[in-house]
Amino acid sequence: MSPVLYYFLSLTGTNILMCWSLYLPYRVGQLHFLTVACMLASAYFSGYAARELSWPFALILIFGVLIGALICLIPSFTIGDAPCFTVVIVGLTVIFIFKTAVENIPALGGTIGFFGIPEVKGLLPLTYLLLAGAGVLIYKIDHSRLGRAASLVFVDKATAAATGVDIKRLGMFFQIIAGGLAGLAGTLYAFLIGSLFPEFFSLGIIGTFMCMLFVGGHTTMWGIIASIPILEGMQLFLPSSVASWRQVIYALTLIAIVLMLPGGLITKRMLINLTAKMFNRSDTGKASGTIDKCIK
Repeated sequence: MSPVLYYFLSLTGTNILMCWSLYLPYRVGQLHFLTVACMLASAYFSGYAARELSWPFALILIFGVLIGALICLIPSFTIGDAPCFTVVIVGLTVIFIFKTAVENIPALGGTIGFFGIPEVKGLLPLTYLLLAGAGVLIYKIDHSRLGRAASLVFVDKATAAATGVDIKRLGMFFQIIAGGLAGLAGTLYAFLIGSLFPEFFSLGIIGTFMCMLFVGGHTTMWGIIASIPILEGMQLFLPSSVASWRQVIYALTLIAIVLMLPGGLITKRMLINLTAKMFNRSDTGKASGTIDKCIK
């Protein structure tokens, strides 16, 4: 496999996990950027544990997921039902703290970067196997009573509370699961890339994830799977002089999508209509209209 294809597949896999970690809390109307801090912490822990402590990969993977979940668990007691703006501020602040800490710890490479993370054979297929498992988990959550409650919270918190939904506990649940996914992404990223740079975990990567989430479609888990390969592949097919403007292209694409296609490229109504055509279900059209009103 060529290095270009390897890095494309590696970044596509880890980015899907990270965008799913943003998608889940947004199901209840929260932009939970704390997951980027989870990715950072798990990635550096994994790199250090593998290179300096010679821990086995399986153990590091478990701890990486637990670290991400724990980082989200602690503040979730306060921000589980907090407004979106509050959650954003908490996430950005923790990212800044973690990034600054890494830059000032020589054992983690400081501003130069952390290199020499051992290679794990067969990691790329394992990454996509774990990605499939995470997808099954999210699919089951989306189609459970928790997913239905989250949709109601997204539309109207007051109505959700009146129907007996515990908004705080629901928000905490989504935040913790998101932290675990981000921890998994951070661990896999460290071993797939083999080196870490603190500057990677900055506002630039947040903008990239936001573009991937909203371009694909924030109302369904499938939109991310469609948008990320396209946006990541942009670097492979565009001339280097154009690809260097990637962040600007992402920003303009995000603005265009928000203005012209607020639901993204793939929406719930689109999936319902597709299901109706596949299974010839006449009642699905009525359901699609109802759901379309909710997501608007």
